[in-house]
Amino acid sequence: MAGAEAYPRIVAALIRVTGDWTLAEDCAQEALVAAVQRWPRDGVPGNPGGWLMTVARNRATDVLRRATVERRKLRELAVLTDQHPTPDDPEDVVDDRLRLVFTCCHPALTLEARVALTLRTVAGVPTADIARAFLVGESTMTRRITRAKARITAAGVPYRVPTGSALAERLPGVLAVLYLLFTRGYDADGEPAFADEAVRLARLLDELMPAEPEVAALCALLLFQHSRRAARRDAAGDLLTLAEQDRSRWDHAAIAEALTALARAERRSAPAQADSPSTTVPADSPSASARAASPSGAACTDRPGPYLLQARIAACHATAPDAGRTDWPAIAHWYDELSRLRPTPVIGLNRAVAHGYAYGPAAGLALLAEARADGALDGHPPALAVEAELTARSGDPVRAALLFRAAADLVGSAAERRALLRRADGLTPPR
Repeated sequence: MAGAEAYPRIVAALIRVTGDWTLAEDCAQEALVAAVQRWPRDGVPGNPGGWLMTVARNRATDVLRRATVERRKLRELAVLTDQHPTPDDPEDVVDDRLRLVFTCCHPALTLEARVALTLRTVAGVPTADIARAFLVGESTMTRRITRAKARITAAGVPYRVPTGSALAERLPGVLAVLYLLFTRGYDADGEPAFADEAVRLARLLDELMPAEPEVAALCALLLFQHSRRAARRDAAGDLLTLAEQDRSRWDHAAIAEALTALARAERRSAPAQADSPSTTVPADSPSASARAASPSGAACTDRPGPYLLQARIAACHATAPDAGRTDWPAIAHWYDELSRLRPTPVIGLNRAVAHGYAYGPAAGLALLAEARADGALDGHPPALAVEAELTARSGDPVRAALLFRAAADLVGSAAERRALLRRADGLTPPR
């Protein structure tokens, strides 16, 4: 555990000093190997992270000395502390991690390269695991990551956290990488460790950027989603819908953490209102966050960001005692807001679902037709599944079963295919 937490800190610090990504990663890995060899024999040191930093720093010093690299880098390496910073010390290590996240997520790289580089360098995920998630060979992924590092060097990407307008421009790209990383782990056939890493990095970013509402909102959103991981499948390993899940198996500690993060995001969006003496419910209480996740809470902020809106939606699901008591009108309201902010076909599809539950299947089918109007959802299995569900609720089970089977024919995941066919079978009368 200590090694997993220390790895990105060591890599970030060594990259800052040496500017050499490969050297930083190699030295961090060698420090971890040394720990595996020595700690079982000698015992875990009192400051495991400091021990690992010292070993990695000494290894980097040896390599640079043998390569007769300029003395300035050797002097800087010599002053790298082997102790974690205290609250009264400059947060050099923390700053390094934040620099590393922003560098890995630089727009000079493709989105796929950003995700892969973040996994490898920030999260320390083995290249073989990343390759498996991207459905390529390990050697191919190694080359992609190497090219990404080379592009950063060739483009002269500065190793720093942007400020001012540059931060506002770059931050959404960083959050998008973390969100995509989470979905790659949360998907039916995804790599669960990736979702865990996305949550860990979202927590880290929230800690390091305490003034950013969208950072706290993304952290809340991922925690809400991740809280259901243990209840998403039945004993046979088949996927369960939200309505079918045993809510007692949800991670209620994660939900509580998410509600607190959502409350932070609301306060950051509207600090004047959050500090108002008229507020009678503690801002970090579950009831306050649940209130924020309803149409009456819309006044919390005039311009909520996309992750804040999605976190409010997720809070509605997470705080509902059962599926039948989900606040669908609130969810429909927030999807209306999200659709105005980001009018994408997928958001339009989710909006149709929300309106279908809030105001009846006819309303949902009408919005589904709107979302499909430009053809972007043609052949999209979730769109067929949504149409099937709304059609079933409209009273046409035969057509709904056909649509569920059509969706099953298009999905790539075996687990999703089984779930869709099971739904179709449930609508087909026995012969």
